[in-house]
Amino acid sequence: MISSFTQSAKPIHGSHVVHRRSSPAPIRPFSCPPPLPALKLQGLVLCMKNALHISSVSNFGPLRTRKSDLVTSKAYEADRSHPIESNVELTVAEARTEAAKKVKIGLYFALWWGLNVVFNIYNKKVLNAFPYPWLTSTLSLAVGSLIMLISWMTRIAEAPTTDFEFWKSLFPVAVAHTIGHVAATVSMSKVAVSFTHIIKSGEPAFSVLVSRFLLGETFPVPVYLSLLPIIGGCALAAVTELNFNMTGFMGAMISNLAFVFRNIFSKKGMKGKAVSGMNYYACLSILSLLILTPFAIAVEGPQMWAAGWKTAVSHNGPNFVWWVAAQSVFYHLYNQVSYMSLDEISPLTFSIGNTMKRISVIVSAIIIFRTPVQPVNALGAAIAVLGTFLYSQAKQ
Repeated sequence: MISSFTQSAKPIHGSHVVHRRSSPAPIRPFSCPPPLPALKLQGLVLCMKNALHISSVSNFGPLRTRKSDLVTSKAYEADRSHPIESNVELTVAEARTEAAKKVKIGLYFALWWGLNVVFNIYNKKVLNAFPYPWLTSTLSLAVGSLIMLISWMTRIAEAPTTDFEFWKSLFPVAVAHTIGHVAATVSMSKVAVSFTHIIKSGEPAFSVLVSRFLLGETFPVPVYLSLLPIIGGCALAAVTELNFNMTGFMGAMISNLAFVFRNIFSKKGMKGKAVSGMNYYACLSILSLLILTPFAIAVEGPQMWAAGWKTAVSHNGPNFVWWVAAQSVFYHLYNQVSYMSLDEISPLTFSIGNTMKRISVIVSAIIIFRTPVQPVNALGAAIAVLGTFLYSQAKQ
């Protein structure tokens, strides 16, 4: 479309068009090609009293531009039939949801670490006064199972919907969990809590070795390199431990191996199972209790328990009963919170949190029980924990 405009019978060509700015900068003439030939259009008169608006210049002769170079702008006030598309409210809602999730995860981590520290303190107190780790482990599972059964019956927590296949897939997980739980308790009955957790920080090394040689999985080179400080740190801490005990050392090592198999069986057996982390651990506790009870009776027995209980009460009074109740309740709570956190975070974040948990337990146990630690022993522990952290980063 080739157009010309007139005002007071004087033609206006493209060369007369002036580009005005709202800023105080001087006005420069707009450079245009030679004037267009005027066409006589009847009845076309431009009133210059109002602002001049040109809606399209796509066909202004030499000023023809490609459609791909044009930017189309639509004014909302000019056409209210098309509302403004805005994601402001949605973005604010998403930000609030993300912030609430971070607060929730932070609360889970704080509870997880705090409950674990309290459990280890009371568990060691019980084992010092009552050196029967099989019964102590059984009581931990029994109290947790009782708590969840009452919660389901009173509808405080929604009971899970399970079937035979669920319990069948859970059985190997429960076996590995039972072995790992008892082995860790046996270890803590023989050595310091800090030493047990230093050795248990070597669990990633067991995980890689089992996955490599039994499952045929391969890992990047950084993962294998991260095992060196883990193994070296644990070895350094073991040889410099003042109160080293082979039973305690082997108990921690067996616990590592058992929990690795527990994680492997859990991944294979729980695919597609719609059970929350809280209920999953509750079912795991119940099944582990059924597995452990006959073995605890066979290894230690009611007669040994009765004699040991009488001695513990006579030396510690009612405090001993409180210690037993506390270690049982806190064991269930810290494990339950850890499984609940798995519903909210990635396995990598969980492994990092587990590493930080070990640091909090080791430091707290050394302070509370005044465990003598040599500088070389502390260095070994630090190297092992650092290796665990590097492992979690290398597996990203």
